[in-house]
Amino acid sequence: MSLYRIAKGAVSAVFFPLFRIRVIGKENVPENGPVIICSNHISNFDPPVVGITSPRDIYFMAKGELFEKPFLGKLLTGIHAFPVKRGMSDRNALRKGLKILEQGNTLGLFPEGTRSKTGRLGKPLAGAGFFALRSKAAIIPCAVIGPYKPGSKLTVVYGEAMNMEAYREKKASAKEAAEAIMEEIGNLIENYYSQHASLDK
Repeated sequence: MSLYRIAKGAVSAVFFPLFRIRVIGKENVPENGPVIICSNHISNFDPPVVGITSPRDIYFMAKGELFEKPFLGKLLTGIHAFPVKRGMSDRNALRKGLKILEQGNTLGLFPEGTRSKTGRLGKPLAGAGFFALRSKAAIIPCAVIGPYKPGSKLTVVYGEAMNMEAYREKKASAKEAAEAIMEEIGNLIENYYSQHASLDK
């Protein structure tokens, strides 16, 4: 069994009961082919939570300095993380991300680039738009909703795949594409509160 699977099982065993995690829309994630899962970022726990709720194994970017420590670097590599410099301007990381998608795998991104201290959506960096426009991957918006408090209900919503072809045809900028993805994440959160909030009572 791979380190990724072992880690996913261990984290699931702790996080699902601890945060009472509920998953909505998991069926929207394609079973095969390249996929980009784009999520809001409210906590340092978001990567493992998205990782354990997704039906696909996910490759995440992680801060480059984390890989400078040999043991931690090997651990992160074993759970499908790869290094990126701050600001998503690292060409090696961009090439690595595209290669992951070309191989039919799933790339996990947080368009905001850093976690929101207020819980509100921030402005996206261009990185998510770059991958969306430069690949043929299915773009799946994802929203992590709720406080990370033991015993509280945390919900992860996976939306329907976005059609980015119109953005490619009009030669939209990576920033425009990223903003469209971020808007869809915002819609997931808004729709959740209008349609599903009663489930938390």
